[in-house]
Amino acid sequence: MSSPDDPLVVHTPGDREIVLSRVFEAPAHLVFAAFTRPELLVRWYGARGWRLVECDVDLRVGGRWRYVSQGPDGDRMVQSGVYRQVEPAHRLVCTELFDDQSYPGETLVSHEFTELAGRTTVTTTLRYATAEGRNTVLRYPMARGYGEGLTRLAELLHLTTTMRGETP
Repeated sequence: MSSPDDPLVVHTPGDREIVLSRVFEAPAHLVFAAFTRPELLVRWYGARGWRLVECDVDLRVGGRWRYVSQGPDGDRMVQSGVYRQVEPAHRLVCTELFDDQSYPGETLVSHEFTELAGRTTVTTTLRYATAEGRNTVLRYPMARGYGEGLTRLAELLHLTTTMRGETP
């Protein structure tokens, strides 16, 4: 699914899952922070031309999150969920539901942060309520949009590690 030039790797191991992974030149604690701190999320989250205009994070098991994104034509997209597992710098699991969702049920989103020699691989597993939901999402440019956001994240992490003097 991914081209050799695309640093985002996409797999579909089952009929309800999409697995996306990417390596970042930064330690896991910084990558985890970028996924969980609103002041960082607003700097990278979303496809090119989209930005977070609202970002609420209650980072604890049972805590809620809510993102409101705005697109280049003023379109808005709202997604939210509940944190089910929070293991700083290692694992983050939450539910996800869009306000204008085109497929049934909540999605379970698991982010794994694996650090090796100062580089962190983020593996995100999306488990949809139904196979039809997963197939609907695969018809969207979701992987492209997520990949564009992760490219912005890589740029942010590069700036962060450079400013802090950390070695990736």
